[in-house]
Amino acid sequence: MRNTRNSTALRALLSALALTAALLTAVVAHPGATAAAAADPVRIMPLGDSITGSPGCWRSVLWNRLQDSGHTSIDFVGTLGPQGCGQPHDGDNEGHGGFLATNVAAQNQLPGWLDATRPDIVVMHFGTNDVWSNIAPDRILAAFDTLVGQMRVSNPDMKILVAQLIPMNPSSCAECAQRVVDLNSRIPAWAAGRTTARSPVIAVDQWTGFSTAADTYDGVHPNSSGDNKIAARWYPALASLLTPGSPDPTPTPTPPGGAGCGASVRTVSTWQGGYQAEATVTNNGASALRGWSVGLTLPDGEAITQVWNGVLTTTTGGATVGHVSWNGALASGASTTFGFIATRPGTAAPAARVTGCTAG
Repeated sequence: MRNTRNSTALRALLSALALTAALLTAVVAHPGATAAAAADPVRIMPLGDSITGSPGCWRSVLWNRLQDSGHTSIDFVGTLGPQGCGQPHDGDNEGHGGFLATNVAAQNQLPGWLDATRPDIVVMHFGTNDVWSNIAPDRILAAFDTLVGQMRVSNPDMKILVAQLIPMNPSSCAECAQRVVDLNSRIPAWAAGRTTARSPVIAVDQWTGFSTAADTYDGVHPNSSGDNKIAARWYPALASLLTPGSPDPTPTPTPPGGAGCGASVRTVSTWQGGYQAEATVTNNGASALRGWSVGLTLPDGEAITQVWNGVLTTTTGGATVGHVSWNGALASGASTTFGFIATRPGTAAPAARVTGCTAG
């Protein structure tokens, strides 16, 4: 009996040693396996209505542009699957045709979608059906508040891109075009008021340069030209979130402004050779502003390559950004924002500075 027990114990010991050796061999043969498993892809939820999901082919354009530029460790997520579009892409999404943002918030639908997909970033173009239904901007933005709160419950570090809606001009709704403008005029300030260092809310201008005549097939839904424009507007904002960088939340001191107009700029994110920044324009005067223009100075080697929520004019050693149609009028004490992408030499610190803010 003693010999049998010793033999059994010996076999068990040899088996354990063999298993350990096999595991060590696997680790040596594949040293990056553990790291690769830990480096989960960034999960991105496209959220909205039929513009996002039926079939929402801007998603396929955006996906392939991200892949082509090296952002390959990403996963588009959603409880809805691909709906065509004619090119390979990750088609998962949360674009529900006919849905209203106000209803999704009131009916508590988003938490279930978040639980099922666990996104790190939400890309949201939502509110078109609310506008069509003549729901006031206050109610739509209150629904956005609810949705943002639910996103942060799901992930306290959620990054949220919110679109200023593409224009709409359906034959059955003559008032819809202006309603979109009314909502869009509120979104930048709303986003700036909800953003935090941990969970930024970034307004992305999908309205400027988009034509309902040339870029939609029915005055509402994008055609292939519209898909390309939508993807082009999402790309820089999303790419900056996917590129490691150190946000600088400290705004540049506001220089004296003209007629109560003041401005500041802060760095949102940085990467090798570039950065994203956001400028806040504030009416510090007692009278309403009808428009504004912000001067920026840039050191040698820096250049602004893209602006949203503003109109860019480049100058030697700097740039000027003026208002667009929906954010020029500012009541006393009111603010609005515009964003920009800039290139920079090597690892130089972002150095765009406000030189002045002019009313008019």
